[in-house]
Amino acid sequence: DVLATLQAAAPWQKLRANPQDRLAIRPSDLRVRRYRERSERMLLFVVDASGSAAMARLAEAKGAAEAILSEAYRSRDHVSLITFRGDQADCALEATRSLVRAKRLLGGLPGGGATPLADALRKCAEQAAQARRRGLTPHVILMTDGRANKALDGSVDKAQARADALKMARLLAGSGVHVLVVDSGLRPNSDLDEIAQTLKARTVRLPRGQRNQVSAELL
Repeated sequence: DVLATLQAAAPWQKLRANPQDRLAIRPSDLRVRRYRERSERMLLFVVDASGSAAMARLAEAKGAAEAILSEAYRSRDHVSLITFRGDQADCALEATRSLVRAKRLLGGLPGGGATPLADALRKCAEQAAQARRRGLTPHVILMTDGRANKALDGSVDKAQARADALKMARLLAGSGVHVLVVDSGLRPNSDLDEIAQTLKARTVRLPRGQRNQVSAELL
């Protein structure tokens, strides 16, 4: 950085007497301008709409998601939405800047059924990898009570579902994706705590974690 280097050297010129009237530049004067390429951010919402989440708690999770979406609009972030209930997780919305679509999908999200958390984490890892290939930086917001009961093979087996969820959590954590866990359960759940630790994620609990706190943790 020529200008910054000259500015650093100028105050010392009288002390650096030079018979040839040349500008005396010392190694300590040198300033280097480094450029960093910034990629656009994608907020990937992974929302538990299963029966264990309960309708009132799902409404709170939706409210927290909408608070984040409002902030994302100001930052011109991309958003994507994965929902999970019943047999599997579904990518309801590919990466887009259409926050109106995201809010509409969240508002009309039905609840009930089993909790295929492992499949949701698997699809989350796939979507995050796809986002990176597009030059986006994915940030995951996982909204769940963590009570997985649907295994990857489709069986309703809580022990296997928990093991599969932890396996997919390790896969996602290994990719280095930033994850925020929003606990939508009625009571603390050790299974969700273990998943959050595996994901190396911060946890915000509803309703004690107010909507603006959820936004602050991520944004």
